[in-house]
Amino acid sequence: MTHPPMTRRRLLRTGAAGLALGLSGLPRGARAQEAVALQLSWLHSVQFAGSYIALRNGWWHEAGLEVSLLQGGPNAPVEPPVVAGTALVGISAADYAAAAVAQGAPFRIIGVAMQKNPFAIASLPGKPVETPADLPGKSIGMAIANTPVLQALCKLNDVDFDAIRIVPTQYSAQPLIAGEVDCLLCWETDLPVAMAIQGIEARTMLMADHGYALHSQTYIATEDSLAHRRGALVALMAGEVRGWEACRADSDAAAELTVALFPDAGLDLPTQKLQARRQLPLMFSDLTDRHGFGWWSDEAVEANIRTLSLLGREVTPALWDRSILEAVHAG
Repeated sequence: MTHPPMTRRRLLRTGAAGLALGLSGLPRGARAQEAVALQLSWLHSVQFAGSYIALRNGWWHEAGLEVSLLQGGPNAPVEPPVVAGTALVGISAADYAAAAVAQGAPFRIIGVAMQKNPFAIASLPGKPVETPADLPGKSIGMAIANTPVLQALCKLNDVDFDAIRIVPTQYSAQPLIAGEVDCLLCWETDLPVAMAIQGIEARTMLMADHGYALHSQTYIATEDSLAHRRGALVALMAGEVRGWEACRADSDAAAELTVALFPDAGLDLPTQKLQARRQLPLMFSDLTDRHGFGWWSDEAVEANIRTLSLLGREVTPALWDRSILEAVHAG
């Protein structure tokens, strides 16, 4: 399913008008057929720009939905509201979904926003880490909780994990900038962006380019919703598709809208613009150009299952259900 591209001027004009709307995205006095919530995985930022565009342009309202966007964060996990039915859909990741399913949660992944996992190894040009083979002998700043991630990357690339010195650090670029570590384990879309904003050049090695296949920013729903609320799921995901297509058409406008909608979130416009530019190549690919936003291949599922196994999570292809997207893109 395709829609006409959203020009920057049109997007900003619609977004400015949208500031008069409530957080549900409905004009005053309007009433939608069904109220649903989308649980975001983190604090408001351009990471969810496609959702903001869909909300502020009234695309969900046109489809009969009154959508509320629930902010995530360190104390707001995605999975419980979806299980409880407070949120119809949550934005999670394959490893979190797999962990929840192992504990009995009846989840299915119904869409994949990030075709490539955003985990990366960031380094400085004077001592770059360009391939996993460059890691032995290096010190890496990272959260200890991400040790299984680094171990999986090493196993996938036949690298001696024990030859890498792990330095526990806060999630900051400062240890790398100060020369306290040789590299950082981070997301492509945050610490390297923060360094670029400071005028510091960083090299990033995207782990997805070296076998670390793990779907991120995935949309999850319960089996019950798939059985009994398919119409709402199709409408919600259709809005996401339209929103992200518009963001792709003009990411700077999407960043400006994001900052305008959340003036108290401490969002810096140049940072949001650069983050948007860096995340879009992770979200769109030849596959999505052929089949539509959110799509995935059977081969990608197999690769995800292998990576999840290295992370200690055993899942089957049944975790992924493409039927909602098939309905969206056929419409």
